[in-house]
Amino acid sequence: MSENGYTPDEMMTIAAARKLRNGQVCFVGIGKPSAAANLARMTHAPDVVLIYESGTIGAKPDVLPLSIGDGELAETADAVVSVPEIFRYWLQGGRVDVGFLGAAQMDRFSNLNTTVIGDYRKPKVRLPGAGGAPEIATSAKEVWIIIKQNRRSFVERLDFMTSSGSVVSNGANGRFKRGPTTVITDLSILVSDAETGELVVSALHPGVTVEQVKEATGWDLSLSDHLERTPEPTEFELTNLRDLYARTAAAHGAAADGE
Repeated sequence: MSENGYTPDEMMTIAAARKLRNGQVCFVGIGKPSAAANLARMTHAPDVVLIYESGTIGAKPDVLPLSIGDGELAETADAVVSVPEIFRYWLQGGRVDVGFLGAAQMDRFSNLNTTVIGDYRKPKVRLPGAGGAPEIATSAKEVWIIIKQNRRSFVERLDFMTSSGSVVSNGANGRFKRGPTTVITDLSILVSDAETGELVVSALHPGVTVEQVKEATGWDLSLSDHLERTPEPTEFELTNLRDLYARTAAAHGAAADGE
């Protein structure tokens, strides 16, 4: 908890929400991406169009969904279409402005792992898997990642590559392509270098030091020449986020898991 009464998790979610602009079309992942996107809709971007993988377009849930199949999404959506239409017409057709994803692991080129921790055949942890994330990571006009920053998540080499980033390789001979442009963590905001695709810290959250972000990263982290400081959450942002979590907890109980 900060001196001003907010948590790193709240700072991360609010910083991510601020990036969404009113009217953008956003393909949303479950979990923290959904929390950030819906906070944006409830505050500064009421006309953001939220798309979920199950085929809901313009979803306006009052509580956070537990999954893409949560009835709250269909009940509040402007339209519900088939999954093939969401991917073929909307995503692959270039109609999605932002893909908003989470991950368990990420490397310096924004390659993502949501499949396993450890050896694939004998994993320490079996994760939810790919879902639509690989398609979102390659087809949305912009891709943003929200993830906690520590040496378990920011790794030199992924245990498994689920979704490709800016360089499709863990080795030296990778193929450069367009990839995730922004990563929002509980410590900082990072952007992809336009020439190399490598993540660079562009802003530190309040009270966070350069030493902290370097210590929380499993590679030699690069810093922007114009390092900024993220503005603190406002009372309006915190109230809306906490109310959203409270409604979700009341609706889903223990299954909400803090979301």
